[in-house]
Amino acid sequence: MATDTLSTQARRLGSVLEPVIGQTYFSPECHAGYQALGFDPSPGRAGGVALPDGPAYFTSRGSVMGQVPGELVAAAFAVFNPDMVIPAVALGWTRTDAATICAARTDGAVGQLGRLIGPSPDRVERVVELLTRAADTLRPEGRPMYAGIRSLGVPDDPLTAVWRLGDMLREYRGDAHTAAWTSAGFDATEIGLLSELYLGMPLRSYSRTRAWTDEQLDEAHDRLRSRGLLDDVGFTDAGREAREAVEVATDRQMGPVIAALGHDIDELCSIMGPWGATVRAGGGYFASGPHDLGGRS
Repeated sequence: MATDTLSTQARRLGSVLEPVIGQTYFSPECHAGYQALGFDPSPGRAGGVALPDGPAYFTSRGSVMGQVPGELVAAAFAVFNPDMVIPAVALGWTRTDAATICAARTDGAVGQLGRLIGPSPDRVERVVELLTRAADTLRPEGRPMYAGIRSLGVPDDPLTAVWRLGDMLREYRGDAHTAAWTSAGFDATEIGLLSELYLGMPLRSYSRTRAWTDEQLDEAHDRLRSRGLLDDVGFTDAGREAREAVEVATDRQMGPVIAALGHDIDELCSIMGPWGATVRAGGGYFASGPHDLGGRS
């Protein structure tokens, strides 16, 4: 398959999965479940969605890998400042255990989907079939988040199965993206600066949500400037090309998924696309934003 075609299809699939799967991080049902375990409630709304409590976010998402320390969660999530992640996870494990919060995460994610698109949306069994075909092509090595979700198995309930399989594929792309930018010689602060520009956002806007300090961002900017990838305010031509190369390398790792789906990717997108639009319209996911391409919330 030609590189341009592969990239188009891989990004198309990612954009269709994102609101249906990534909505778990903004689900009021999830927030209520975590609060029942002793976590703080959602700190409020932004962009029309309910934001997650930090310790609940890191602990619940990390729970797919088991009751692991914050150092491992920071490494697997890749883009957050470990100085924030490590104490948040340590606090989380004083309030609950991995199995309990993992179950609350699943229940809350599926609860919001059921509320917004219905507990048995049209053609849900066909989506399970297609996502299963796609996920069955993937191998776990070097993919900690994907491997963790894969270890949980696929539930029998069709809507829950859709969410679990989609979570596998979403995190697989995230793991692939991390491999792509680390292989290109970038660190988390550098890829944050490059990515917000790539997505058309102001420099140092979205990357601040990952808890990096001004000093750390200054140092990252200096490194990128010394490599000829940024000037004082934005991309150089070489920087834009380097960031696109990272995305293409990510797309390439999704090749087995795209090949397995074949022409049926059109059918999958035609079913899931309207689901995602409904989730967005119902306040379950951002209307638009930086999450759409990167696949990392």
